[in-house]
Amino acid sequence: MKYLKLMLAAVAVMGAGTSSGAFAIDLYVDTKTKHIFAEPGPDREPLGTYERVQGTPSTNALPAPEVERAGQPASGDRNARIKEKAERAQLVGKVESLEERFKESEKQLKLDKNGLQFETADKNFKFKIGGRIHTDYTHSSNDHFFRGGVPVQANDGAELRRGRLEFAGTFFKDWDFKSQVDFADNQVGVKDMFISYRGLDFAKINVGHQKQAFSRELQESSNDLMFMERSLMNVLNAPLVDRAIGVNLSSRGKNWTGQVGLFGESIDANNDSLDESWGTNSRITFAPLDEKTRIVHLGVAGNYRRPSGSGQLFGPSNGVRFRHETSHITNLFPIDSGALGNVEDVKMLGLEASGVYGPLSAGGEYTHSWIGRRNGLDSLSFHGWYGEAAWTLTGESRQYKEGKFHRVEPTRNFSFSKGGWGAWELAARIAGVDLNDGAFRAGEMKNFTAALNWYVNSNLRFMFNYDRILEIKDSPLVTASGGKPDDLNTFMFRSQIAF
Repeated sequence: MKYLKLMLAAVAVMGAGTSSGAFAIDLYVDTKTKHIFAEPGPDREPLGTYERVQGTPSTNALPAPEVERAGQPASGDRNARIKEKAERAQLVGKVESLEERFKESEKQLKLDKNGLQFETADKNFKFKIGGRIHTDYTHSSNDHFFRGGVPVQANDGAELRRGRLEFAGTFFKDWDFKSQVDFADNQVGVKDMFISYRGLDFAKINVGHQKQAFSRELQESSNDLMFMERSLMNVLNAPLVDRAIGVNLSSRGKNWTGQVGLFGESIDANNDSLDESWGTNSRITFAPLDEKTRIVHLGVAGNYRRPSGSGQLFGPSNGVRFRHETSHITNLFPIDSGALGNVEDVKMLGLEASGVYGPLSAGGEYTHSWIGRRNGLDSLSFHGWYGEAAWTLTGESRQYKEGKFHRVEPTRNFSFSKGGWGAWELAARIAGVDLNDGAFRAGEMKNFTAALNWYVNSNLRFMFNYDRILEIKDSPLVTASGGKPDDLNTFMFRSQIAF
């Protein structure tokens, strides 16, 4: 509107006064500042040539009628003013047309909480740049242990937990791509990298490196989790059903989602083996109640994986390893199965249930794994679970879409000048995993995690976590007196920005 007012002011100046003869002027608009200029220059777009015409009385004109002599304009003046009004209307029309062009360009190029986005006018081609930065600090207490007679303790300190750039886009309306590169640990690693076809009415097809169809907690982005680290149940899930190269077919309805996939291994798992393992999995979710502030979510998932022809399950280690790290930086593992070799196959079942009622949310999952082994070795049965609850102190509800929960969006962003305090969330979780089966004793553990999360705005979040081991059996770690490491405390802090 500011630009339009400037143009109308220019029109008024052009039309003001009647003291001189006709003249023409070229006008230019600066596409950045929206100012009007009479000379060309950088970033200036021509508006056109405009002429002011003044009618002059003829020396041979007849005397004006009485009504004109009484103060009414002569017919020549009236014609000039009519022409001038028409020129003004034409100029205003051009201004409005240019204003619409600017508005359209703003739609095609925008920067908001979702990152930098481009799109063509016909929406056939789109491109987005996004990313995330997670900076963590961890401190542990009561962490002096021995493993195999060697002193060990948890590492304390800060790290760049995640530093990702995301590029996503659309080609010819039906073809999408997503490429997500991580720079954490001072290394470059690939996370998501796949293409999608969504030209079918009933399904979308993803091909490439992506998350497999198993577990709500694993499917959800690290940007949206209530806690800094996933639960103990993820000890069973992460080695087998995290990201891998494959094809995934997904579909959704009003209150349900379904997907099924066929996958090889992750990008970095098959380092130097001649072939790789393969797996297939599926996940179905149903939300009998799906409202803005009231949600009931149910889900079930299954996974089946076979090792490679040479007996390898993942990479050159010829096995799969289940272990829990107290945080990403600590390098302390209270339970550890070691590498399990001679694996025939792995079968997994996952169950999910969650709900939201206003600012309150609660949920949990259960995973059971059956590991068949060769050469007369007994099969193994492991299981893991977690239950969590959260209360948004400022009243917001957790968001839900297509079988996944997303982080809280503050009703009022934090601002000293406007008086907003963002959104504040309290959360607690109890989780457990059991890697003991018969004579096989890899450890059993339960822990408690508490969190205080401050959502400053839609993009910025600060997280405070406390974790404590509640119960542990058959741990490779012992205290100096030979006791269990069951009084280990871990304190964590994260600053997060995501767009």
